[in-house]
Amino acid sequence: MTTTMTLRLDDETNDRLSNLAGATDRSKSYLAMQALKLFLENNEWQVQEIKQAVAEADSAGPDQFVDNNTVMAWMETWGTDDESQPPS
Repeated sequence: MTTTMTLRLDDETNDRLSNLAGATDRSKSYLAMQALKLFLENNEWQVQEIKQAVAEADSAGPDQFVDNNTVMAWMETWGTDDESQPPS
């Protein structure tokens, strides 16, 4: 099953797509579909990995993370004569 979708392209993008379609003997629709599939492949896994990492962090014990204020206070000492050791 397929679904029709309308896209608004600026003139430059449309010209580039038309040129590539002509050079590759492919339709603009085919190239747009391939580009969309690649975009989805490149982004879906990242979203899934982020969700998984957040779930793992949410279920982790309090000794596995250092709170933001402690980290920020440590980072404020970077490059000073009183640079402190990383928090644990």
